Amino acid sequence: MSSFIEALKKYAVFSGRARRKEYWQFGLFSAIIALVLVVLAVVTKSSALFALVGIFYLAILLPGLGVSVRRLHDIGRSGGWLFFYLVPIAGPITLLVFNCTDSAPGANEYGPNPKEAAGIPAHV
Repeated sequence: MSSFIEALKKYAVFSGRARRKEYWQFGLFSAIIALVLVVLAVVTKSSALFALVGIFYLAILLPGLGVSVRRLHDIGRSGGWLFFYLVPIAGPITLLVFNCTDSAPGANEYGPNPKEAAGIPAHV
């Protein structure tokens, strides 16, 4: 949960690096919150809750893009690789592999390795 909050604190930060943990926790907690909101909206048939679902998706758009760009920076790739999602089949699969890849060791052009800054061994 702390990584989710950390990603929200960096609302529109597209520089620096994000560990796998931050990226995947942001995705997990965003999906859980969205699922709860959608289920509540469907069960209650409340138009206000359906509007809240839309507002939630708009609210996490910039943090989601930011953490995605920082995750790509962590493996030494530019944020422009996000456009690869537009390539059918191969694009999302390639970016899934990138997002599962471990951090590039040491500092790169996007900043220091966040694992090393936290004192975590490189092989973890």
